Amino acid sequence: EVQLVESGGGSVQAGGSLRLSCTASGFTLDDSKMAWYRQGPGNECELVSHNGNDGGAYYADSVKGRFTISQDEAKNTVYLRMDSLKPEDTALYYCAASRWCCALIPTDFEFWGQGTQVTVSS
Repeated sequence: EVQLVESGGGSVQAGGSLRLSCTASGFTLDDSKMAWYRQGPGNECELVSHNGNDGGAYYADSVKGRFTISQDEAKNTVYLRMDSLKPEDTALYYCAASRWCCALIPTDFEFWGQGTQVTVSS
């Protein structure tokens, strides 16, 4: 059974940092496209970052330079390091996985975690 379990969310003040973790079971990260999405209050689901193809990670313009995606194959875990957090980063963050290398939109991703809440206060 494939599972994605996220952790690491919480409440921080603007300028603070958090690291989200997503531990996968039932498949290996190196065979998968991994992504982080978020959905804030009243907003659509937004792609935040993915681990890219040919080693090139993608970041949404709104988080570029502040967020970093990484993974540890030994732990089968993908991370999202979030620095210089802003109130507009407040959202439910989801980890997603696809067996298709070129997955980009939410419907491309077969597997989703339960989400972890990030709240940034000003």
